Amino acid sequence: MTIIYMLLAISVFVALIFFVLFIYSVKKGQYDDTYTPSVRMLFEDELVKDGSSPSAKKSTQNKTNPKTQTSQALE
Repeated sequence: MTIIYMLLAISVFVALIFFVLFIYSVKKGQYDDTYTPSVRMLFEDELVKDGSSPSAKKSTQNKTNPKTQTSQALE
């Protein structure tokens, strides 16, 4: 029965060590993402489907069909 108490104490001690190391690495900036903000503008935005804003309505009305663009280019 004493081995259970000893293993429990050791596991809590190890968990505390990992927690302290995690807090230390967060404070030192280990998990700061410096790459994603620089390429975020290259990611494609999702389309607005509800159409609640006037700019969203304009952007969906100005879109053309790719098939009509190629047929117009051939003429």
